[in-house]
Amino acid sequence: MHFWLAVLVLLWSRAVHGYGSNPYAVSNRQAIRIGLITDDTTDRIRQTFEHAIAVVNSDLSVPLVGETEQVAYGNSVHAFEQLCRLMQNGVGAVFGPAARHTAAHLLNACDAKDVPFIYPHLSLSPQTDGFNLYPHPEDIAHALFDIITKFGWSRFIFCYESSEYLTILDHLMTLYGTKGPVIKVMRYDLNLNGNYKAVLRRIRKSEDSRIVVVGSTEGVAELLRQAQQVGIMNEDYTYLVGNLDLHTYELEEYKYSEANITGIRMFDPDKKEVRDLVETLQHEIGESEPMNNGSSTITLAMALTYDAVRVIAETTNFLPYQPQQLNCSEHHDNVQPDGSTFKNYMRSLDILDKTITGRIFFQGNMRKRFSFDVIELQPVGLVKVGTWEEGKDFEFKRPPPIIDLNENEENTLVNKTFKVLISVPNKPYASLVESINTLIGNDQYEGYGIDLIKELADKLGFNFTFHNGGNDYGSFNKSTNMTTGMLKEIVEGHADLAITDLTITSEREEAIDFSIPFMNLGIAILYIKPQKAEPEIFSFMDPFSKEVWLYLGIAYLGVSLCLFVLGRLSPSEWDNPYPCIEEPEELENQFTINNSLWFTTGALLQQGSEIAPKALSTRTISAIWWFFTLIMVSSYTANLAAFLTIENPSSSINSVEDLAENKDDVQYGAKRTGSTRNFFLTSEDPIYMKMNTYMTNHPEMLTETNQAGVDKVKAGTKYAFLMESTSIEYNTVRECTLKKIGEALDEKGYGIAMPKNWPYRDKFNNALLELQEQGVLARLKNKWWNEIGAGVCSDKSDDEGSSALGMKNLSGIYAVLIVGSLFSFIISFFYWCLFVFKKAKFYEVPFCDALAEEFKIVVSFAENERALKSAQSVYSRSRNSSQSIDSLETDSENNLPDED
Repeated sequence: MHFWLAVLVLLWSRAVHGYGSNPYAVSNRQAIRIGLITDDTTDRIRQTFEHAIAVVNSDLSVPLVGETEQVAYGNSVHAFEQLCRLMQNGVGAVFGPAARHTAAHLLNACDAKDVPFIYPHLSLSPQTDGFNLYPHPEDIAHALFDIITKFGWSRFIFCYESSEYLTILDHLMTLYGTKGPVIKVMRYDLNLNGNYKAVLRRIRKSEDSRIVVVGSTEGVAELLRQAQQVGIMNEDYTYLVGNLDLHTYELEEYKYSEANITGIRMFDPDKKEVRDLVETLQHEIGESEPMNNGSSTITLAMALTYDAVRVIAETTNFLPYQPQQLNCSEHHDNVQPDGSTFKNYMRSLDILDKTITGRIFFQGNMRKRFSFDVIELQPVGLVKVGTWEEGKDFEFKRPPPIIDLNENEENTLVNKTFKVLISVPNKPYASLVESINTLIGNDQYEGYGIDLIKELADKLGFNFTFHNGGNDYGSFNKSTNMTTGMLKEIVEGHADLAITDLTITSEREEAIDFSIPFMNLGIAILYIKPQKAEPEIFSFMDPFSKEVWLYLGIAYLGVSLCLFVLGRLSPSEWDNPYPCIEEPEELENQFTINNSLWFTTGALLQQGSEIAPKALSTRTISAIWWFFTLIMVSSYTANLAAFLTIENPSSSINSVEDLAENKDDVQYGAKRTGSTRNFFLTSEDPIYMKMNTYMTNHPEMLTETNQAGVDKVKAGTKYAFLMESTSIEYNTVRECTLKKIGEALDEKGYGIAMPKNWPYRDKFNNALLELQEQGVLARLKNKWWNEIGAGVCSDKSDDEGSSALGMKNLSGIYAVLIVGSLFSFIISFFYWCLFVFKKAKFYEVPFCDALAEEFKIVVSFAENERALKSAQSVYSRSRNSSQSIDSLETDSENNLPDED
């Protein structure tokens, strides 16, 4: 309703301006000028702009005329001057530059004059960038959200270039709510010189290998290039690029990096409008040939410029629009007649064809109902693997492998038959099918290797026949140039492939070739699970470590001694031993050595005693000791309960060092032939050399097969078997008494063996990469390791039992005890000095003399009593009065200072 009202107003205004009674008459209308202010130095935006005008003018009765002004990037003053010149020429719409601040400045000027402003770049707000065909950050975030959800990521790194792109993160967090994955946010524009390696090194050290990257076209392209230099562009990392120009990147060097790079784009490079634009650029500015394999030289800004011209053409085809000459000075309030109506009509269109970026439809100021192509980088280039549309469930729809029609017939695998060697029985890689029926040919075998060859055959189109190659995988002797086992069969042409737990080694690769690893592993130790240890007589001591028991004893003696000293220092602790006698001749101290030890003992055992401290200092240290014993006893009780209910398992060996030292007389061995034995034969590590000497001197410890070694370990004869970690994993799931000990000794991989310089090696490698990216390899391993034939052994880590509390656990309470004891000494010394000072003042004797006399009494540790009415020479010599010291002391005893 509002739109048609605007149209009626426009028609009425045209009649007022002299267009006559027929407002749709166009015979007298002049060409409509549209302006382009560009900061693109490559001239490609201008050529796109002019090409789009030439295309739409073929369908217009009133042609469009383009005027282009070139400005320096970020030069807002020059850009404004050019805008004024365009307005003076009567321009009907203006295409803005890429620089964001410059575009915002020109937008304000165009809004003031009611001139439509087109900005074909990322907008951070639907209210600020005029007429914008670029997807809003909210929709980009929604697309990334759906793709991440399909990936099943539980954590990833969000790597952004500048604060402008945080809007995408805000919308992404809104979509996840409070139950989303763990997102680590990093900014890679920390250095203005474009060096992102510091951030990339942090990513390399991080536990996360899944990265979402958003930023400018130049910034993201440089980030990927530096990521390869830092070493995080490999099969361990997955990149999801939120920049819509991924198809313009030079990706050739990443094709075989095995890194998973996924992105989104708005148009198909093979679209007719795109091809026509590319041909124009080639002709006008000598643009190079377009990239192959899903890539293109056409940026999204160019495509949106082309589509914006199409929108203007569709609008002028319906609305009579004749721009007027304007003066952009502040003193002139003239505006473009019907400019707002023209902009409103542009946003009301619904264009379905003849555009590069697909459907053009607006809801308010935001473009909606468009779609993204989800693309992945594969060895053949960028491949479309799905389509994202708002409001529809996104699904990956990867196409079948691309077959090169120009490929020589000799190099194709279709209908070729290969002889494949397997090792039977060798679970889980290959074994005979258990069936009541008699099976022949390939049907009689099953296993991980069998399924893997079938998956490769389905992808590449070849046929195969399995043959049992035995348990001798083979080796190559450099001196005699002779091979054995499966290697010999392949070298002599009796077999084409070999697939089993065959390790890729440099020695073997001198005779044959391998595919890329389909499984990574390392040599580890297989041993029986730790047995429960018999409880010891003094197991009640286990809750605390030896160090804690030692410091507890020291604390007990130390606090007892402190109580003894503080009791002697504190006047309040010297009591009348005979309460019935009002004027006793001597005082007694209750804190003797024996009493001090008994007091701390009672508190430690939570029993108490009849001794009650009176002075502030002794009460302070008593409270600190009670608090200390409360924590210690509570900790002991809690840990003791755990020790009584959980038995700590004890293992004879815990590492390869223990094995090399034959700890607890544990013997060890490996398979007699193969990569594991060869590892020890060629190793220069002292530990492994020592182990090799042992195995050489004890050939009875070597076995013919891995299964024989596993059986020997199960027999429980203190025997450990060295084998690949994957085989150990397979056996520990099925045998609950077995366990892997320590970490892997090396890193290696299993590969498919094939003849040297085999012409189909690259095809096998590409197919294996695809199976890895699609999760097929992981699915197959889970099937044969954890599902088929798996036992009921818990996959949780073994209970390590309870550990004794050490000083790190209890150091805090010891610190409290020490500080409290020192504080008690400070209080006691203060009151003792105050007591001596008042007594010296009362008897009118020097303070130092009185202090020395009192100190002699305190340090007389053998005496626990002190005379109350005795002639004290120090005091009597200083008295001038005839009154006796004894009587003064007696009379004034109640006037002397007390600690409390």
